[in-house]
Amino acid sequence: MRTETIAAIATAPGRSAIGIIRVSGPDAVTAVSAVFRPENGKPFSESEDRKMVYGTLLDRDGLPIDRILAVAARAPNTYTGEDTAELHCHGSPAVLAEGLLALFRQRVRQALPGEFTKRAFLNGRMDLIQAEAVADLIDAESAAAARNAAAQLGGAASRKITGIYSRLLDLIAHFHAVVDYPDEEIDPFLPESCLPALEADIQALQTLEQSFDRGRLLTEGIKTAIVGRPNAGKSSLLNALLGYDRAITSSIPGTTRDTIEEKAVLDGVLLRLIDTAGLRETKDTIEQLGVERTRAALREAELALVVLDGSEPLRTEDHIVMEEAVAVPRSIAVVNKSDLPLVLDLDFVRARFSNVCVVSALDSAGISTLSAEIARILDGNTPPPAGEILTNVRQAEAVARARESLRAAADGIRDGITPDAALSDIEAALAALGQLTGRTLQEDVVGRIFERFCVGK
Repeated sequence: MRTETIAAIATAPGRSAIGIIRVSGPDAVTAVSAVFRPENGKPFSESEDRKMVYGTLLDRDGLPIDRILAVAARAPNTYTGEDTAELHCHGSPAVLAEGLLALFRQRVRQALPGEFTKRAFLNGRMDLIQAEAVADLIDAESAAAARNAAAQLGGAASRKITGIYSRLLDLIAHFHAVVDYPDEEIDPFLPESCLPALEADIQALQTLEQSFDRGRLLTEGIKTAIVGRPNAGKSSLLNALLGYDRAITSSIPGTTRDTIEEKAVLDGVLLRLIDTAGLRETKDTIEQLGVERTRAALREAELALVVLDGSEPLRTEDHIVMEEAVAVPRSIAVVNKSDLPLVLDLDFVRARFSNVCVVSALDSAGISTLSAEIARILDGNTPPPAGEILTNVRQAEAVARARESLRAAADGIRDGITPDAALSDIEAALAALGQLTGRTLQEDVVGRIFERFCVGK
């Protein structure tokens, strides 16, 4: 069946300096030729690949609507692997809409979400890991997330997976060659000789699998609970970290009665900052609900910022907060109100917390030091190279299945099982790796993956 030609506005909605209409399919260049009149008088269909042509965009009635640049690129060396063309217009929504409608008159249809990238995958221009990296790159909220997505798009993770896949395929091919051609002079298949390579591949897959925790934090942000007793300055700290007034601040204790969540990038680290109600005993029903939500935020947090009022001695509520923050994987004691004389016992706090920062949320003093400290303690060990960090559950589960199958094969070989039994586990690992890159993925699964993409990509 002949592939349809598709088109979509590839730039974000709203007015802008430039707006782009993207077209892909067998009739892409022909369709654009019908709605674009080059200034040089030559038919657009005769233009050189990847060379911008200046001219006039025509609307549905053939009337001039914009002066634009157009560019063509022919298969197979294009993003989608098909003939493609782009119209670079002024960023008026009206112009872009009319240009798109004019293309629809040329038997072009509206592209579905992610359809350009889906065609690139189906046409072998990228594998599924690279395709998912496109969406990650668009959604990236920090430089670290963008770098990882860009490296994945460049094939960093795919090369590692393909190397393992190729080695396992060679191993299976060797076994079958020995079985199918016993009269040929082929080196005997010795399962024990495969163990070093299997163990190396198991370790490589385990490293990839373990990278998912870091990848999840890259894409979703690190859940960070800002906790403390009432009036310690939690909301003021949230505002200082965000750089604008998001939460209401007041000298009246108990102002915050619900959790407030915002994202912020501090020293390159994406945080999901959660301002919470002050932890204390109260008879106020609504405040009690806020306190319960504070405790829930602490249970789910990867980082706790324990806010203490440096202008007052530690209270019972402060000790309660410090005790409850112990369960959080990482914590920083934030001694607030450095603009006032220090009364709090700082040595006592330093004895309880390995990470202590003194700040003034009121005038942002010490906030840059706090940001650097957050980045330092979250960095942990040296992270995997960019592009070798898995960012979604589908990828992590496929790697886990492959690793488990290879582990079963290696253990079976040591226990003396027959080669064909061990190879069935290796074939299961191959199937899992194939699903990771898209070699053996079902069509409905592919469809679900591309549904999260934006139109025009």
